[in-house]
Parts: sequence; structure tokens; C-alpha cells
Amino acid sequence: MITLAIHHQTTYRYRTPLQFGPHRLMLRPRESRNLCLLAHDVELKPAATVTWAHDVLGNSVATATFRQPSDTLVIDSHAELRLDVEQWPVFDVAASAVDYPFLLSDDDMIDLGALRLQGYLDSHGKLREWAQGFVAGNPTNTLALLKDICAGVAASLVYETREDEGAQTPTQTLARGRGSCRDFAVLFVDAVRSLGFGARIVSGYLYDPDQNAVGSEGAGSTHAWAEVYVPGAGWITFDPTNRSVGGFNLIPVAVARDIRQTIPVSGSFVGDRGAFEGMDVRVQVAPAEPSPHARTATGRS
Repeated sequence: MITLAIHHQTTYRYRTPLQFGPHRLMLRPRESRNLCLLAHDVELKPAATVTWAHDVLGNSVATATFRQPSDTLVIDSHAELRLDVEQWPVFDVAASAVDYPFLLSDDDMIDLGALRLQGYLDSHGKLREWAQGFVAGNPTNTLALLKDICAGVAASLVYETREDEGAQTPTQTLARGRGSCRDFAVLFVDAVRSLGFGARIVSGYLYDPDQNAVGSEGAGSTHAWAEVYVPGAGWITFDPTNRSVGGFNLIPVAVARDIRQTIPVSGSFVGDRGAFEGMDVRVQVAPAEPSPHARTATGRS
């Protein structure tokens, strides 16, 4: 178990003062039995009215409404949390799902719904063919198959930092032979979906004090990975960028069907498009002692 402090600051700069439209913020870490959120606060300059809600997948979403124009917009998110995830977890997979292929229950089929459908066009079946190449036999061990695909992404592709918004399609990533963490996550999710699994994209933070993980800048950074539903074990974390399973150093903020649904900050402004001057994002994830004012865990997941 470790207590972490996260500071995520996003700064937008403009050439002239502008009026901002509502901004959608996904910055609050996602609580679970493995993650206890002790404190979280969002500060905005200029000042804004902030309202909170949960989206369809239970992510915490804030809407910031601004009144004053400004030539700078600063969004400061501070979180303190306790993370309790085993580095080498054992997954209690249901006997019916130990080997692939397996049948999902009717309820699981309905509830997973769109999370089992590929999100990108694969008209020539190249992605499915790539994923099928990891299926060692019929049947084959389910966890071994998923681990092989996870490792296969990093083994087949070169990691690169991309400043562009959005993600490449899986077939683009395969064709280019390189991509960012979000490209790897999108590829992995669509690959396992092509084999019938339910999977979702996860965005959040990577805690890497030793700076051994791919995609880490300093002690922490924003990151994207995936979760796959396996009966009995539930949602299992896979980080194809680092060939890891279990997510002991990952702090989830949002889960979604599509990567575009996990953008930390999105919004608009009224004025000339050319007024935008630049954007800066800084993330720091570091050990911290619990705040004396932080709430304690209730034991509920």
C-alpha cells in the first residue's frame, strides 16, 4: 500500500482575453477497493462554477462554467490517494472461462454490449488476423492468450511520443509499426474485441519513481491502458506499452468504450481561432503522507 499525491496542471495561453465556454473535466481518480481517494480539489483561473456528475460508466465528470474573460486558463487538479494493488496478482478466473474460446452468460453479453464491438473499421481483417496469430490452439489458455497479445503489442511496435490529439486507428498503428501509449491501448482493445472479449480503454496516471516504464516522464505522467473482462476475475488491467498485467503502478481516472471519451480537459472559447497561443501540461505523481483533513476509507468498493 502506498499513499500518493498527484498534481495535474493544464495551462492554456491566448493572445487576447477571451470568453470561455463550459469545460468538461475528467481529473478525479476513480475509486475502487484498490484505490481509496483521500482528497481531491480542482482550482481554476479565472474562477469558475464547478458542478459534478457521473457518466454512464461511473466516471466523475466536472463541468466548469466561467464568467470572466481571460488570456490564460489554468486548471489545477490536486489528488491524494491510497493505492493497494499487488505487483503480481493472481486472477480467480471462472472454470468456464479458463480456456478460450468460452461462452459468456446472457447477462454478461447484454451488459458488455458495445464493449465487445470493434471501434474501428477493419474491412480487410488485418487486425483480426494479427490477433488470431496469438491463438496457440483450440482451446488455449485465456490468460496466456491475453498476456501474449499484450506483450505482442510492445514487441511488434516502436513506442513514440506523439503530441497530436486523438489516437491512430489500429490498422494505422500496425502499418506504421509505431505509436504512443494511447495508440497501443486502442490497438490492444480492438484486437481482443475481434476475438470476442469485452474490453475498455482506461486513462489516468503512471507512477514510475525509478523511471523504468515506457512513456514515463519524471516520476509520473498521464497514461492510457486497457481492461479486459474475464468471468470470475472481472476486469483485468493490461498495459501493452509496458507489457504489464495487474496495474500495480497505474492510477485510473476514466474508463470508456473509446479513447476520445477519456480526454482530461475539453471545452471551447468565443473569439478568433488564431488567438490560441499554446498549451502546457504538467503532471507530478509522488509519495505523500495522508493529509490530517483527509477522509478515511469506509471499506466499501
